[in-house]
Amino acid sequence: MSVHTLADYLELARVENDSSVLHRLARCPYPFVWHALAANPHTAPATLLELSTAQDSAWNDNRLLRLLAEHPRADYSVLRAVRDAAAAKLAEGERPYAAVLALAGRRELATEVVRQLGALRGASARLRSQLDRQLALRA
Repeated sequence: MSVHTLADYLELARVENDSSVLHRLARCPYPFVWHALAANPHTAPATLLELSTAQDSAWNDNRLLRLLAEHPRADYSVLRAVRDAAAAKLAEGERPYAAVLALAGRRELATEVVRQLGALRGASARLRSQLDRQLALRA
């Protein structure tokens, strides 16, 4: 009986160029696996989209949203899902600030769609100023 680690599965997916291996891993209940998938440049957009709904704790969720927002293969649907998840967290009073600022750097989302995050209940004055600064860099 062989025991496989997360690193084994990530390497298998890379070597065989098989995104289904990573997609199956996205359904596991462990946030450290979600983070590894979101940080893996080979993770397909469909898997990233599935990860955007994963929830564990405020810290793990916010880290996951930031990783998804920064992912090089995150397409419009993934970024929109991350934006919506960040908006929900802000409305609940949580602070997914790193994810919001990462979204501000992504041109796939309209400036106004991202700027709206600064008007939500959980957005601090500092987040709003950093958000404005980041969005100004797009111009």
